[in-house]
Amino acid sequence: MQQQFNHPLSRTPSASPPSEPDLTPFQSLPLDPIEPDRSSLLSDLYLNGQVVQSLKVTDWSFVSSRRSFNRFANLTGLDLARSCIQIPRNSGILVTRKTMSVHVDTNYTVDGFLGKTAFLPSNEVDHGLTLIAEKYPNLQRLVAIGASEEGLIRVAAECSTLQELKLHCCGDLALKGISGTKNLQVVKLIGFIDGFYNSVISDIGLTLLAQGCKRLVKLELCGCEGSYDGIKAIGQRCQMLEELSFYNHMMDGGWLASLSFCVNLKTLKLKY
Repeated sequence: MQQQFNHPLSRTPSASPPSEPDLTPFQSLPLDPIEPDRSSLLSDLYLNGQVVQSLKVTDWSFVSSRRSFNRFANLTGLDLARSCIQIPRNSGILVTRKTMSVHVDTNYTVDGFLGKTAFLPSNEVDHGLTLIAEKYPNLQRLVAIGASEEGLIRVAAECSTLQELKLHCCGDLALKGISGTKNLQVVKLIGFIDGFYNSVISDIGLTLLAQGCKRLVKLELCGCEGSYDGIKAIGQRCQMLEELSFYNHMMDGGWLASLSFCVNLKTLKLKY
């Protein structure tokens, strides 16, 4: 069930960056030599006659090796979600929940969720984000799973033009890392997806987000906890917020009253 409420005089929120080509699988990307052949570089930089600016990464070695960064020197968008999952993709079983699809084997769950070994350790994700922040200071869009405060701090420090951030399976304290990302306009937080992972984003995380991201225009909360206080903090500090979406939310009763603090809100979406 989806409910959508639109203000009659609403403006369309700032558009998200264009969708990116899915260049799968990245295992086929040659990682050598360090100094690539110029003709090879040219062919990799162009797809269907257009310069590649956004990528969906499915192999984490694309990030960790550094050596292939030279092939895509001017990326503005990176989706790392698939590469942060370590389950082999040759299992033949694909499970889809909400916006996430994962290849699994018959023993993939632990207490009904993906086990810790299914994801890259957060320190590896943070190291990759550090490399990305150093290589792509003009990054505008980023998607990641399991990032912690340390990695997100580096992104915030180096990528001053970052406008859109989508985080899966991150906790409250990780959001402290993006409080310094002053130009963020679109934030999507996925805390809980039944059958995949169960992380907690509550009023603490929403308050940390609100303290730094004052130019926020669009906020999506999927499987997040919270209450009146968290949404109030968002409304008071993120006064440019125009669109607020809740998907499969676990908010405490009374949170709707806090919408009065979102003075410029034009669109409210509820989906279960």
